Amino acid sequence: MHPPTLNLSDDFNLSNVDPQRLRELSYRDVKVSIIIVLGVMITLGNIAVLLVITSSVAGWSKNSRYFLLSLTAADSAFGLLVMPLNLWVSLLKDYTEGPDALCHVVAFCNATVYSTCMYTLATISLERYIAVFYPLQYSSLMTRKRTLLLIAFAWCFPPFLLSPISFPDGIIEVHFSTASLVCNPSYSTNVGYTLSLTGFIFFPCSIIMTYANLRVWCAAKRQRLKLRKYDCAHRRRHNVASRVLVPVMAAYYTCWTPCMAAMIYNAVSGNSVPEWIEFVVVWLPTSNGFLNCIFYFWINRNFRRKFHLVLQRLSLALCPGLASSLGCCSTSKTQFVSGILDNNNSVHERSSSVSSNCTLLSLA
Repeated sequence: MHPPTLNLSDDFNLSNVDPQRLRELSYRDVKVSIIIVLGVMITLGNIAVLLVITSSVAGWSKNSRYFLLSLTAADSAFGLLVMPLNLWVSLLKDYTEGPDALCHVVAFCNATVYSTCMYTLATISLERYIAVFYPLQYSSLMTRKRTLLLIAFAWCFPPFLLSPISFPDGIIEVHFSTASLVCNPSYSTNVGYTLSLTGFIFFPCSIIMTYANLRVWCAAKRQRLKLRKYDCAHRRRHNVASRVLVPVMAAYYTCWTPCMAAMIYNAVSGNSVPEWIEFVVVWLPTSNGFLNCIFYFWINRNFRRKFHLVLQRLSLALCPGLASSLGCCSTSKTQFVSGILDNNNSVHERSSSVSSNCTLLSLA
């Protein structure tokens, strides 16, 4: 009797498994975890922002609040729409399948949210520029109607411009990328349309933001030097412009430029960037939705104070006993203290507001 032999071909038949497919599966869990963590951070950050700016904040005009609410809505769409849709497609879609109508719709939603965010950032920079250099004409230039029209343009023009992506038999193809776990347009299938998108979205927004913020920063710097010359400046105000404007622009270009560069590279060369580079550059713009919460809101002292008051009111409403044990004051007392502080410090606190830039109004 011959001893039984182990048939390795039956038990460990790995020769028919695609190594590329195995590598994609091993990295997929890591990528999904990163996307989920990023989505939770963006969602929680923007929920906190909404709790505060839905009511008045000292130092912020109504127009500024409208623009910032629009930005918060666009950033929230990253966590509430873009990430769930793409994760859902990545779980349901068979990688062997070709492009389908669902992937076209998801790619359209992705591009629309990305574009709306860029347009909204540009409108905020434009409003800031007008507030600083035309303070006396601000009320006539930035009326409520014009403010809402700018916001409507930021939300309605991108869907019109990107509508060809939503059609399966349209002018550009769409594929599901296993590298980035996103439904992406195949930009090389229509180079002209791809370059026109960058010409209508990224470059105009970048020019507006760079010009407006650079002019505001230069005006603030000139005034800082003038005040230092006459020895009448407070040190805590010296770096307000740099502390706000530089991080805003650095975050914008860091998050958006790699994505646009990869998009143009794919359109012109027809090649894709390496797997992990593609994953980073595709999802990097969504992190701007979380950074905006920090640079546009959390560095503002009025915002932080209002957030603490909102938390106190919520704790008093939901858990009065726990709130009392933690030393939270009553709602009436909280409102009274808030009003006194806002009236006494509104002029100073406006210096740290990115949107209204009330200190910078006097610098122009």
